[in-house]
Amino acid sequence: MSKVIIIGGHGKVALRLAPQLVERGDEVTSVFRNPDHEAEVAATGAQPVVGDVETMSTEALTELVRGHDAVVWSAGAGGGDPKRTYAVDRDAAIRSMDAARAAGVERYAMVSFLGASRENLPPKDDSFYPYADAKVAADEHLRDSGLAWTILQPGALTLDEPTGKIDRLDAVPEDGHTSVSRGDVAAVVAAVLADPATVGRSIAFRNGSTPIGDAVQG
Repeated sequence: MSKVIIIGGHGKVALRLAPQLVERGDEVTSVFRNPDHEAEVAATGAQPVVGDVETMSTEALTELVRGHDAVVWSAGAGGGDPKRTYAVDRDAAIRSMDAARAAGVERYAMVSFLGASRENLPPKDDSFYPYADAKVAADEHLRDSGLAWTILQPGALTLDEPTGKIDRLDAVPEDGHTSVSRGDVAAVVAAVLADPATVGRSIAFRNGSTPIGDAVQG
């Protein structure tokens, strides 16, 4: 059994991840901002904790994650406001990494996006730029953090039923097919947390033909 804390616990990926972890015997804490969502988060089997990571200090986050074996970052500002995007997707994410290290929580899984890299950033006047830039900065910090990290880079997220199968990607595919169900993203998070061989790797993927457990191995 592992103790896993999910930051962004009311997100669509997190709500699918928590039951998978609970079912296999992990102890799960899910952190979310809006107290109105407590019952929905509790229904996943996770311990619900109301907390606004956008405003929490590194010290407060350190106490929040202390005692866990792994942190999953699945939070996001949801786009729209560039200032808040940077505050959540970059700054709060970075503070959570520093907090994990301070608390001695070595394992950290980040849900990023397909194509996240400095080379792939859109023009600064593109509405997607703040999100992409913020996520890339967070990913870079995680790679340099000294944590046992895994960065997940799913393609376009859907609400389709999960298939349990994905294709690993080396780059954004020319055929334009990048979609992956949020349920399968959750299953990939669960798989990498259980597989130490995924530490120190960025895993880009879409729905495909390889069982998730096999796909994340190599």
